[in-house]
Amino acid sequence: MQRSAAPDRGQFRGAYFNGDAPPPPEPPVRGRRWRVLGWLSIALSVLMVLGSLGAYGFWRRIDGQIARENVDGKLGDDRPAKLNNSMNILVMGSDSRAGENARYGVEEGQRSDTTILLHLSPGGEGAIGMSFPRDSMVRLPSCQKSGGGTAPGRLDMINSAYAQGGPACTWKTIESITNIRIDHYVEVDMAGFKRVVDALDGVEICVPKPVNDPKAELHLRKGRQVVRGDQALGYVRTRTGGLGDGSDLSRIQRQQAFMASVVKKATDRGMLTDPGKTYAFLSAVASSIKADDRLTLSAMQKLAGGLRGMSAGKVRFVTVPVQAYPPDPNRVQINQVLAAPLFEAIRKDNTVPEPAPVPAQQRGPNAPKPPPVPPAQVQVAVYNATRTDGLGQRTAEQLEEKGFKVVKVGTRKQVSADAKTEILFGPGAQRHAAALAAAMPGHPPKLFPSGKPGQVYLIVGKEGADMPGAAKPVPKVAGEIRADQDVCART
Repeated sequence: MQRSAAPDRGQFRGAYFNGDAPPPPEPPVRGRRWRVLGWLSIALSVLMVLGSLGAYGFWRRIDGQIARENVDGKLGDDRPAKLNNSMNILVMGSDSRAGENARYGVEEGQRSDTTILLHLSPGGEGAIGMSFPRDSMVRLPSCQKSGGGTAPGRLDMINSAYAQGGPACTWKTIESITNIRIDHYVEVDMAGFKRVVDALDGVEICVPKPVNDPKAELHLRKGRQVVRGDQALGYVRTRTGGLGDGSDLSRIQRQQAFMASVVKKATDRGMLTDPGKTYAFLSAVASSIKADDRLTLSAMQKLAGGLRGMSAGKVRFVTVPVQAYPPDPNRVQINQVLAAPLFEAIRKDNTVPEPAPVPAQQRGPNAPKPPPVPPAQVQVAVYNATRTDGLGQRTAEQLEEKGFKVVKVGTRKQVSADAKTEILFGPGAQRHAAALAAAMPGHPPKLFPSGKPGQVYLIVGKEGADMPGAAKPVPKVAGEIRADQDVCART
């Protein structure tokens, strides 16, 4: 059932709430050369598609094509604790010019030009790909060098961790930044990108104007179209084609839209029901990636089982919030105030339990036990009373996951840093409010005489609206992309 996007102003005397505020724009940050990010969608797509497969022989053939590396001894003992049964996969794009990649020019050494932490919620409830801009200045931990010896910790760009100690060093770096325990890593090279896009028979994109970039071998007409091979690679790597403002963050946004399109194509019903197409796609993926040796055949089968039912609409792509880095205008640093809630929500994500019943002592010693009101019969209007954009919508999604019927999402007109979380109820909705309070202890319901009869109102304040055992809602990040949105929506 659809819920209205704006609050019922008449019920609140026109001065209490207004509509959701738009997210702030992304800060422009200048990059100095092209970055390839798009092919990382391969790793996410393969995990999505594997959820539909069950034949052991099929798995064995795919598994035998994946190159693996042992990193256990390089991660150290001081690692974050694993708090749940979700899965976190570090996905990296290598800029190696070895072998088939030689045609893309000469580049000394090898770096991870792209770093994404892919978080898969328990039971296929959702997935989020979190990009770390390559120009981010971070504190690198000490790492074992690829050629032997130890590199001391230092302040440097995030992508230099790979050059310093390979995948294990990037793995340690992301864990130290986020305090999120990583389970596996997947690395993808440039040459494999074209093979995978071609195995999908192309990926749909949308451009705002014609593009003619000979350097990137990219020639596109305006609007919606399907790209393959060299055109697809040129699209994700161009920096002179007039797409965006030329900044690293603008490029990441465009490439995240490409990833979303790949996920949408890879999870298309026609793709999944054609064994030939499915095998060709997965074979192209397997021969193009490198992973840790703990991502075994049994681990992949277990992961695939948890992804059954995952749809493109449950997949999000966000960029870790950053801000200017004063010593160097060509660099950025992570905005800890905005990033911390994002990291915490991912770290604590877990399966959502049923609401706890109302304790007897809260009903009074002599009161008869009232019949419980099921969440599906509780109509809740959610209003954000803080300055945190998107908090009301994220809380509403969490309530819906627990079975409550959210009828409105809005923003309190007078937001405040000191606003408190409240549960209010209109005439006749006392037991309905009690059902919400049982799922959200610590907020005793209060009568709201001018409220709509039978309706409950949740005012979300600075302490949030946490429910015991429930997944903490992942904060909305400005510019995030969902895999089921139209490719031309941001054009």
